[in-house]
Amino acid sequence: MVVVQSDTGKFVLVDGYKRVRALQRLHRDTVSAMTWALAEPEALLLARLMRTAEGDSALEQGWLLRELHERFGLASSELARRFDKSLSWVSRRLALVSELPETIQELVRKGELSAHAAMKHLVPLARANIAGCLELAPALAAHGLSSRQIGMLCAAWQAGTPESRALILSDPLLVLRAEDEARRPKELLPRDKLLGDVAAIAAIARRARRLALGEPHARPGGVAETELQAALAAAAADTAALFRALRGETAQ
Repeated sequence: MVVVQSDTGKFVLVDGYKRVRALQRLHRDTVSAMTWALAEPEALLLARLMRTAEGDSALEQGWLLRELHERFGLASSELARRFDKSLSWVSRRLALVSELPETIQELVRKGELSAHAAMKHLVPLARANIAGCLELAPALAAHGLSSRQIGMLCAAWQAGTPESRALILSDPLLVLRAEDEARRPKELLPRDKLLGDVAAIAAIARRARRLALGEPHARPGGVAETELQAALAAAAADTAALFRALRGETAQ
């Protein structure tokens, strides 16, 4: 174990919490410990830097940041410097453990909600409507949703009516399918495609005409001039055939 001595003379456990719990289950009441001659916040930071076997979760990082911020008065800028992270990294993790209720934090701890989704989407919802966040989070956690899907449902919840919110709670997957369908580009009818193509032909013709008349050096010479004449002949034939077909259908 690693401990530090507090100002009151008591020893504070810095590293070895799992070993302490194991010893308690074995009914052991003594333990060997190493004392670090450091202040408690410095010892906490050093212990974290030495844990290289496995990375801390976002929740564990948030708990440590909150301890250093609230108990020891380290400002967010100082925490960002100490952890070699951005201010937004610090603020997101502080919000995760400070603004989300413990019941939602537990869903994150169990892996039923991703920490990224909780920080990005549930924290803003909790700030605006804590009761709604408490109601929505378990419904989202039950379906193993991605961060993008959780973001869509949180946005739908905030903009929704009581009826649409009830549907999100009862069947969030149905709401997601409806959202995806609404966002999917609609298939154009043949007549709409034809109108679009004809408009595109007209726009291209106007642009080419401006180039031919407005730029004296735009017209190529030599081999390129021959290629241009061939392209013009093909374009004239294709557009003439198109106009005949269109006028014929219009006459019918």
